[in-house]
Amino acid sequence: MTPAFHAYRAITRLLSPFLPGVLRRRAGKGKEDYGRMNERLARNMPNRRQGRLVWLHGASVGESRLLLEVGHRLVAARPDLMLVFTSQTLTSARLLGPALPDAAIHLMAPLDTPAVAKRFIAHWKPDLCVFGESEIWPNLIFEAGKSGAKRALVNARMTQGSADGWKRFQGMFRKLVGSFDVVLAADTDTAQRLGSLLGENVRSSGNLKSALPGPEASDFEIQRIREGFVGGRRCLVAASTHDGEEALFLDAVADIPESAVIIAPRHPERGDEVEALIRARGLPFARRSKGQVPNTRTRVLLADTMGEMGLWLRLADAVYLGGGHAEGVGGHNPLEPVRFSKPVVTGPRVHNFASMMADLEQRGLVRLADDAAGVADALQNTPPPPVAAVTALAEHADAPMVETLKALLPLIPEPGLLQ
Repeated sequence: MTPAFHAYRAITRLLSPFLPGVLRRRAGKGKEDYGRMNERLARNMPNRRQGRLVWLHGASVGESRLLLEVGHRLVAARPDLMLVFTSQTLTSARLLGPALPDAAIHLMAPLDTPAVAKRFIAHWKPDLCVFGESEIWPNLIFEAGKSGAKRALVNARMTQGSADGWKRFQGMFRKLVGSFDVVLAADTDTAQRLGSLLGENVRSSGNLKSALPGPEASDFEIQRIREGFVGGRRCLVAASTHDGEEALFLDAVADIPESAVIIAPRHPERGDEVEALIRARGLPFARRSKGQVPNTRTRVLLADTMGEMGLWLRLADAVYLGGGHAEGVGGHNPLEPVRFSKPVVTGPRVHNFASMMADLEQRGLVRLADDAAGVADALQNTPPPPVAAVTALAEHADAPMVETLKALLPLIPEPGLLQ
């Protein structure tokens, strides 16, 4: 172990007695589930089924969605597998719960302390640990390695700022991530940054999010909202918005009066905050989470619910994608609305998807706008993406997933074989 890792373990060990209190305070603020706090401490967990087990860990909604698809594909190839998914946020837990494969469970992510990590790994005895994007938790990675589990980092993403930060602890990073059996970067920039930190070549398999299937939606519900709310108006959707972006979007659509507006915040628990913003502008609205039914006199539908993005994107004539104007977010995956053949506009702060955005913008599939005036212009004047470009995108969309599965499956022992 490096000095930095020794220090990290010592600090997290010293903090351990205080963490239950921190969890309770977070639960009081709605950021944790009182009923699932034992999961965070790796206590009272379900029994482990006999056979091979894969643990897949992602931080929030984006990582969880792509790992869910990886899990479905793994089970399709290896029906004998048990899968354990972990994630950090309540939003991702609500997403994963009803969508899990039959032989899978979801747990809130264990805290990264030496004792919790040891309990978690000792209980589940994973054959393969799959970490999504930027989830580097030293104690969990260390304990997984001690157990003999194979480890993989997939769809890895790293900004230059994160890379600069890790350079101060490069020895620790090399000791942890350098011992992984598979490291696949989501883009060439991340591959170069990881390669520089690790002192070896890192392969870019492409962004796994391109392979995610479009979210489903009920044809009946689409028709009901189109007739009852949209009513022939141009439908403008703000998808996955953050603090400050709803106000910018409402400024943009203020000069597009003959439009039906849908706002779907990234975190539905911000519904009260967004409702207050809409009320302050005196706009007629309906709130989806409260069962309020919009009509053709309603200007704004506040879609503060989970799992309905497929509905809103199918209704949209144009989409404002959040994350590109909010501080510290770095953009969101634009592929979903693009693959629905919708004009897409977002803000310029999209460093998490820099290479993807540049490529899509060049092909006329995404437009970047600095301010509300630019967003308004894009929403009104951007045509739907060219059919040929969308078709080409779909043809290449699954390649990153295929390459990732080819790397992961050989790491899982066959049924009945000794490790």
